[in-house]
Amino acid sequence: MPEVLPFSQAAENNKQPILDVLERHLQDAKTLLEIGSGTAQHAVFFAERFPGLFWQATDIPSAVKTVKQRIDAANLPNLSQPLALDVDEIPWPLASYSAVFTANSLHIMSAISVQNFFSEVGRHVNVGGLLLIYGPFKYGGEFTTESNARFDLWLKDRDPLSGIRDFEWISELATASGFSLVEDNAMPANNQLLVWSRG
Repeated sequence: MPEVLPFSQAAENNKQPILDVLERHLQDAKTLLEIGSGTAQHAVFFAERFPGLFWQATDIPSAVKTVKQRIDAANLPNLSQPLALDVDEIPWPLASYSAVFTANSLHIMSAISVQNFFSEVGRHVNVGGLLLIYGPFKYGGEFTTESNARFDLWLKDRDPLSGIRDFEWISELATASGFSLVEDNAMPANNQLLVWSRG
């Protein structure tokens, strides 16, 4: 009987819109580090479509087994075994990459973890490389939709340290880590895909 792989409907829904943006930016990238690979649906889907790009999946230690299931099933030459990575355990024991990608992670982390993420990510993106962040954000302290406001309440009920982050705060952290904003793409389901370049 075939193995039932972990599945996220959100990842299934957003993978093509995300790909449409990635295709504009990753054509020359050789290596990519994904933070928070989850079910590995993104890792497999994007690695299949960028055969010349080495995609390194990661997740917190307790979740690596879940990531590994789909990666093992896909058996792609440019998608290696996932690495355990806790963003709060700094410095990260990783190399530098052409790009870093993360989806739906910053609103799950605590504010301290978000700060740690940005304090380290600049050390692991090559000069001229990219940082790509997908997820919901507030602008000027305001939610972009009522559904995002409800989602934020749900997040905080689940974990008071989590919550949808202010774009301006994220921008400050990224700038302090050496990144400049290239694009702010409006995405389906009230999300954004922010593209930053490391100068």
